[in-house]
Amino acid sequence: MSIIPGEKLHYAETHFKFKLPWSLLFRSWPEIIVDAPFQFVPDTKPQLWIVVRDAHRFPTLIEKMDIRILGTDAETKNIPERSLDLQLRAIGQFCFFPIPLGPLPAGRYEIKCKIFARRMDCNGKIQGKEKIFSRWNYPSLKPVPLKIQVLAEEPPKASGFVAGEMHCHTHYSADHVEHGATPEVLQQAAQAVGLDFVCCTDHAYDFAYTTEDYTKEADTPLTRFDSLREEIRELNKAADMPLMIAGEEVSAGNSKGENVHMTVLGPSGYLPGLGDCGRNWLDNKPTFKIPKLLEMTETHCFAAHPMQPMGYLEKFIFRRGYWSHKDLNLDATHKIRGIQFWNGIRDEGFKLGRQWWIEELGKGNYLLPIGGNDAHGDLNDTTAVSTPLVSLKHSREHVFGNVRTVVKLDERPFSQESLNEAFAGDNCYITDGPALWWERGDKKITFHARNTQDFGGAFRYIRIYGRRRSNSGKLAAQESVCMESLVLPPSKTDITVNTDDFAYLRAECETATGKFAMTSAAVL
Repeated sequence: MSIIPGEKLHYAETHFKFKLPWSLLFRSWPEIIVDAPFQFVPDTKPQLWIVVRDAHRFPTLIEKMDIRILGTDAETKNIPERSLDLQLRAIGQFCFFPIPLGPLPAGRYEIKCKIFARRMDCNGKIQGKEKIFSRWNYPSLKPVPLKIQVLAEEPPKASGFVAGEMHCHTHYSADHVEHGATPEVLQQAAQAVGLDFVCCTDHAYDFAYTTEDYTKEADTPLTRFDSLREEIRELNKAADMPLMIAGEEVSAGNSKGENVHMTVLGPSGYLPGLGDCGRNWLDNKPTFKIPKLLEMTETHCFAAHPMQPMGYLEKFIFRRGYWSHKDLNLDATHKIRGIQFWNGIRDEGFKLGRQWWIEELGKGNYLLPIGGNDAHGDLNDTTAVSTPLVSLKHSREHVFGNVRTVVKLDERPFSQESLNEAFAGDNCYITDGPALWWERGDKKITFHARNTQDFGGAFRYIRIYGRRRSNSGKLAAQESVCMESLVLPPSKTDITVNTDDFAYLRAECETATGKFAMTSAAVL
């Protein structure tokens, strides 16, 4: 539960008041926001969603919406403004209304929206005057336009690989200050941005409480977890849609007895973890430690945002801490498979997590690098409670599907089972644009880098890192750059490196527009 300033951003809940008589954020309206995927791949139809939350408390009629689409180049500038007569009755706790935008040429756009709405009583009778909202009705939060890109080409991806969102939240992650999107919306958004799979990693502690009253314990968390699994099971019946996985983000105890987060790729049953849920204030002891949780499931588990900086209040109130070498459970049969240190943005948490991953490689622990976004809905940008009951904030970070994990799949049909097998392998890369992967050969590794004009074309650099092994088998203390491009590499580049005495090789690249990718370690 994100009630400490500095926490990550999400769709904002503004109606919870801890039974207090006041809140600067409270309005007798549901939360209303217009959202859209940040990009659309070719052959998908651009659309946006009107998201309405808490309309079961405040029934609302969305009468119409004005849409102004502003292109950023000559080919996309002259798009007429449109006004849509909608007459949408929002009466549920979570409402997501799709609004088609019609065909748009490839390019970048800003979309400005106005919502015209009226409150209704419980019988559907109109009450009061019409209200007009620009993009959202969040109190005191300045509206900003949606920003989308319609791609001219498919996002670059290695042949035989599948790309997915490894860390995101549905409406089952709903509490005092945040909520997510429905699995159906996330599946459609995944198709729009070009993903093959989505792992929905809802909070273990949110499964333990009811959505209707965030402080009331559910009869059984397993029932709510099974409800998510059933929603996803139905969605996966649709052909040619991204594979949805019911995962989990579990609050687990580290070796110091602090709460850290672990994402789980499709567990067969609910894994409890309530330590830092915030409902019990200073009663924040971890439910189970990491080794115990790993004994309770056979699927792959990942250290989530392991080195994300946090404040003293967060450490004190939630007893949150950091991951360490001891927490990887490397001596056990079931160990942590990877580290999700890229969490939507290359910030300090990314830098520290990447360095920790490299240190583990130097110990011979060839964990996978994992990327995700920790998106709660957040298809285009992020809105959130900044100070509970007082203020909100906005960012372009932690956007659904922006940072993706791309893993090599075997020749079996694509399914959750084959995806689990893929993550048991060692060949993946993480990216927010270009493709970068490796292939083994006879005493050599070939690195392939691919990009399109949509993501900046040519590369700023491609660097290949390695760590040497001595004759005695001991790994060098530091890895080194064994090859770096001296001129700007073209958007299609292949580099072959002799393995020599290297223990492993890996690569990183960045495009002319700052898009980044990095590979797992090719173990030799």
